[in-house]
Amino acid sequence: MSIDTYVRLTAERQSRKGRPIVRVTKAQAERNRVHIVATAARLFRERGYDGVGVAELMAAAGFTHGGFYKHFRSKADLMAEASASGLSQTAARAEGVDPAEFVENYVSREHRDGRGDGCTIAALSGDAARQPTDIKTEFAAGIESLLTALQAQSATAGDADQRATRTMVIDMLAHSVGAVMLSRACPDGSPLADEILDVCRKEILASLTHGNSDQSEARGSGA
Repeated sequence: MSIDTYVRLTAERQSRKGRPIVRVTKAQAERNRVHIVATAARLFRERGYDGVGVAELMAAAGFTHGGFYKHFRSKADLMAEASASGLSQTAARAEGVDPAEFVENYVSREHRDGRGDGCTIAALSGDAARQPTDIKTEFAAGIESLLTALQAQSATAGDADQRATRTMVIDMLAHSVGAVMLSRACPDGSPLADEILDVCRKEILASLTHGNSDQSEARGSGA
């Protein structure tokens, strides 16, 4: 249903029931939708796609359960849109951040414990693997955007260098995401949860330094 149709039908129903007509403008309806998507993205990161129902989600956003279907055809549609929103936020936060700084912030206790405000990839990749293709497609696009943002801070001239940089960034991201997921799988506050983060962060940063040195030496030998 379009937003314009929703506004018209709402007004007609209220008029038939003798209630004052409270018109929802197209702009307000769009703001409501954005707010629902943002709320869903946070709750899905905290609890997983199956960990929160439509009624609870709408209540958290400040709306009634029935209002959900004025904005979305199904929960699956909202899941895809919320995933896309969360993934785009992750990529945006990585813009202008060099890989080492990214790792320091990402493979950290703060990120691990702040699941609702953290990276959608680390929070929902396991869930996404069991979802329909449209959600997997959103994840593929979001991961690619994040890789592009990270690679932009490391890219150098030449196709060979760019391929090597992309390989390094993919490896770094996969290890970073895995470290956070493993740490979260352990009991809160357990020594192992912190150990995983500390060991992985150190090793990832060391591999970045080593990779940059190798690229520099290769460029020097080819001069």
